[in-house]
Amino acid sequence: MVHINILAEVWSERFEEGLNPAIEQFNASIGFDITLIQEDLDGSLAHTKMLASSGIISSEEAKQLEDGLEQIREEFALGSFKPVLADEDIHFAVERRLIKLLGPVGKKLHTGRSRNDQVGCDLRLWLRRRIDELDKNILLMQRSLFSHADNHLYTLIPGYTHLQRAQPLSLAHHLIAYIEMFQRDRDRFKEVRNRVNISPLGAAALAGTSVPIDRRFTASELGFTKIYANSLDAVSDRDFAVEFASTSSLLMVHLSRLSEEIILWTSEEFGFVSLTDRCATGSSLMPQKKNPDVPELIRGKTGRVFGNLQALLTMIKGLPLAYNKDFQEDKEAIFDTVHTVNACVEAMTILFEEGVKFREDRLNAAVHSDFSNATDVADYLVAKGVPFREAYQMVGSIVKTCLKERVLLKDLTIDQWLEVSPLIDEDIYERLAPKHVVASRLSEGGTGFKRVSEQLTSWRNQLLSP
Repeated sequence: MVHINILAEVWSERFEEGLNPAIEQFNASIGFDITLIQEDLDGSLAHTKMLASSGIISSEEAKQLEDGLEQIREEFALGSFKPVLADEDIHFAVERRLIKLLGPVGKKLHTGRSRNDQVGCDLRLWLRRRIDELDKNILLMQRSLFSHADNHLYTLIPGYTHLQRAQPLSLAHHLIAYIEMFQRDRDRFKEVRNRVNISPLGAAALAGTSVPIDRRFTASELGFTKIYANSLDAVSDRDFAVEFASTSSLLMVHLSRLSEEIILWTSEEFGFVSLTDRCATGSSLMPQKKNPDVPELIRGKTGRVFGNLQALLTMIKGLPLAYNKDFQEDKEAIFDTVHTVNACVEAMTILFEEGVKFREDRLNAAVHSDFSNATDVADYLVAKGVPFREAYQMVGSIVKTCLKERVLLKDLTIDQWLEVSPLIDEDIYERLAPKHVVASRLSEGGTGFKRVSEQLTSWRNQLLSP
């Protein structure tokens, strides 16, 4: 007697022997692509309706298939639908269960489609939903940052270039910079979603099908905006997966940069921020320690997302058209990226909602103890008619003198200032005050309180409106 493979119900009878058990396990994706079960059922329901609408199956048969698919959905929710290794993937698992429930009618579901266009559809449906969820989560994170910014318009923080003190800033201005970054991330995800939202259904294995299907019917039923124009491209395109991983990587870059600043700010050397017990851990040895684990983990997980992007790029770089089994490797990279990014966004949101407290005393002391107001002396002289480069050199010279004498610009006497230039008057001290330095930066996009207040109003309307 000829031994028929356990998957003969869905494979052709060309196969006479079962897979080697190790190869069967190596080949199977059911261990992770069961994540796509809801999308697989949604796609199959749309395909069923299209088959009936096109007259390929009867309305009675379509009703049986729809009821069977919904029963599988219910069984999965109850935990009684449990695919096994022999099912190979979620598509075979659903189809085999349907055949067991309905008999010959269940065998009609796969008419006019292939696993190649089916898996592409499932992954797009799943990713589309995750992008929508991620957008909402990033919005919540932006709101948590905005809450601090809104409370710290007049709180000053040293601004840095090359990690050296540069010029004082409104703390709100600093935080809004990250809100801007995350808005660009949201915009990019929306652009990626547009390219995710294209239906590959009907491309079948690679060449389309002779069955008189209606591709636009299934696309509309599933909420896709359009269909792939080329069947080869439809089943072999994973650009959208790479784009998602790339956009996620940029989001992680921004999260990592913010994490790095928080880590620096919580150090004793900076002391700009303290962490609440809700978002910090201690040391098993040193009782005085309070560690910034949340931003450190976010910074560390950034490399994980970068790795997923590299894995996807490497996976597709040498693949000939059309479908190749290599594509099985796209799912774990995408699933892990979604999970990691969402977890990091949620953690950062919680950190700013209940874990971060800005130490205004330390911030105030910091902006009053450096030479970050030196540019304002140069600007003061320029306003008096001194060419900028000449004013720049004059201020550089007086800073050098201050460093030798271990004093700040604000400590110089008026006589000392007059030695720099007879154009300097008593109002120089007002110009050197950090609040005045910040307030004077009124160029569009600058840190001046008026400009930052305008930005807060703009972001309030964007982030908090219904």
